[in-house]
Amino acid sequence: MRFALPALFLLLAPVAQAQDWQPIATDLLAKEKPGYGGLCGVTVDHATGTLYVNVSDRGVYRSNDQGKTWERHGKEMKGRTETPGCFQLDPTGKSKQSLMALVYGAPVLVGSTNTENAWRELDKKSVHVDWCAVDWTDKEMKFMLAFKHEAGGLLLHSRDGGKTFTEGNKGYGLGAWIFDADTAVVALAKSKDKPKGGIVRTTDGGKTFNPVGDSVTVSVPKPQGDSLFWLVEGALLKGTDKGAKWEKVSDVAGARYGPIFGKDAKHLFVLTNAGVVESTDSGATWSKPLAVPKELKGVSALTWLEYDPKSDTLYVMKMTSDLYKLNRSK
Repeated sequence: MRFALPALFLLLAPVAQAQDWQPIATDLLAKEKPGYGGLCGVTVDHATGTLYVNVSDRGVYRSNDQGKTWERHGKEMKGRTETPGCFQLDPTGKSKQSLMALVYGAPVLVGSTNTENAWRELDKKSVHVDWCAVDWTDKEMKFMLAFKHEAGGLLLHSRDGGKTFTEGNKGYGLGAWIFDADTAVVALAKSKDKPKGGIVRTTDGGKTFNPVGDSVTVSVPKPQGDSLFWLVEGALLKGTDKGAKWEKVSDVAGARYGPIFGKDAKHLFVLTNAGVVESTDSGATWSKPLAVPKELKGVSALTWLEYDPKSDTLYVMKMTSDLYKLNRSK
């Protein structure tokens, strides 16, 4: 179906004006008449530039021309994504697999960018989750972790590729990353007992966890080579040795979502309360904020950011908004 630290040194980058951002999903949303939440997620295949969006209660649509036309990707499905980053194409770039956690509607879905009807539902216990982490190194994704929505930070575990999930402990926070069949890191939520939140690590497939960090995470983590980058309150962290060691890369005032990697390993974007900041030196220094569209009325915990390195295009949206693009090559 088609439809016609704060950095000591600031990179010199133009500040986008509101009129530079262009809404590109208006016709799609008007025709599909989505359920509650409207447009609720976006991701980009960095290798091809293909754009994917989740439309509440309608499913996933894709565009190969930066939102000029859209076509359905897979079956119609009830529910919506919500937490920015919970809709993923393999972030390692080594496969065509995809993953989507629906906060309402269907259970966690795994699929592929290669086929039309690739979505496969996992165990019904994985319904109503904010995010899901999988072992991208394993084609069968045997080791999975998922975070139950509005359940006191309840963590779900699977060791059979999502055929079954078991309930773990509570008190977890935003995001996790699985390195291999036994090793993973998970965020702890801020609480009275843990006012600084934290990051814990397992090397036995989720049976036990040990503390490795002391920060409040604000986004799902993102890999780059052998390192894992995690945005926390006021800073960007870098994890090495499969999450055993962590260091601060730089301060990031008002950090909200990211990092999104760009044209190479040193190029990245982060969404902050003030707008989008950019780095070309692995996060050591950052540009001045680039304002988000005025229609979004600021940045919130439901604001998504994406980037297409092939066309040098930024995408931003907030749940219920239109999807906006900024082509920086023009």
